[in-house]
Amino acid sequence: MAMFDFSLDKLRAYRPEVAAPADLIDFWRRSLDKARTDDLDAMFTEVDNKLAVIDTYDVTYAGFGGAPIKGWLHVPAGATGPLPTVVQYFGYSGGRGFPHATNLWAQAGYAHFVMDTRGQGYSAGGGSGTADDSAYAGLNHTPGFMTAGITDPETYYYRRVFIDAIRALEAARTSPFVDPDRIIVTGSSQGGGIAIAAAGLAGLAGIELLGCAPDVPFLCHFQRALQITDKDPYGEITRFLKGFREHVEPALRTLSYFDAVNLGRLATAPALFSVALMDATCPPSTVFAAYNHYGSAQKDIEVYQYNEHEGGQTYQQLAQLNWFAQIFAAKESSVDR
Repeated sequence: MAMFDFSLDKLRAYRPEVAAPADLIDFWRRSLDKARTDDLDAMFTEVDNKLAVIDTYDVTYAGFGGAPIKGWLHVPAGATGPLPTVVQYFGYSGGRGFPHATNLWAQAGYAHFVMDTRGQGYSAGGGSGTADDSAYAGLNHTPGFMTAGITDPETYYYRRVFIDAIRALEAARTSPFVDPDRIIVTGSSQGGGIAIAAAGLAGLAGIELLGCAPDVPFLCHFQRALQITDKDPYGEITRFLKGFREHVEPALRTLSYFDAVNLGRLATAPALFSVALMDATCPPSTVFAAYNHYGSAQKDIEVYQYNEHEGGQTYQQLAQLNWFAQIFAAKESSVDR
């Protein structure tokens, strides 16, 4: 894959007009209020993860519509808390998997909460098993999740997922292992888009985050993505609109409520993004649109010039390890003073 998008200089200055619906904040306040009519009912049950240095707890909590959402909470073995905490969301088709599969941040000494993505998890297997049993899940859509309920923001799949993500923060904060004042959200691809959404919606939920670390994020600047890439998952949307020609305008209107550009504008937490300049799955201009519009002035972006959607991988994890340590240490120092 060659570089196909704008030059890096142009990307760094790219601030497109991405129209936000007039009732964006009201829509999300109503969605949060609706979710909170169901008891959170967060439960943590220790499991045998076969690991000597990490303890793992099976998590269940009530997400959007009261649906049971699964997760893992990993902590260093013998930890008592409260600990700095990393909440992680997964990429498209991913899920929590087996307890031993994803626990890097617990290895670094933090509490590490991972959220299953409803209806997904088929590329992870193992402990993934959160259903999307919404009445809207069966509406006409292309295979996949991108167009489920897309003609109305009330029924769109990612309304449920983004509320699940905020409820994950609320669930994590009930654990004695978690320091509610020291939480960073992160994720790669779809998980990165969810992390930006969570950072933007956290303030509406009364939650203050310390940081947001989206890695090659998806769900950003939909209209640009649909114009310059036909790769999935964005390709699911173009195939849907190719068949349902009458749904172009309502679908684009719906997507404006979920665009990480619009939700990221609401964020106040510092951020560390990453982008890959040969990424046709999440084109660099869509990532830079979200980054340049992101609400906090305390932000940076790691650029991987010759990578596709894999991005920095372990290089980015190293950058995150360094950044997380700085963010958590700065908070601890301010409390000590």
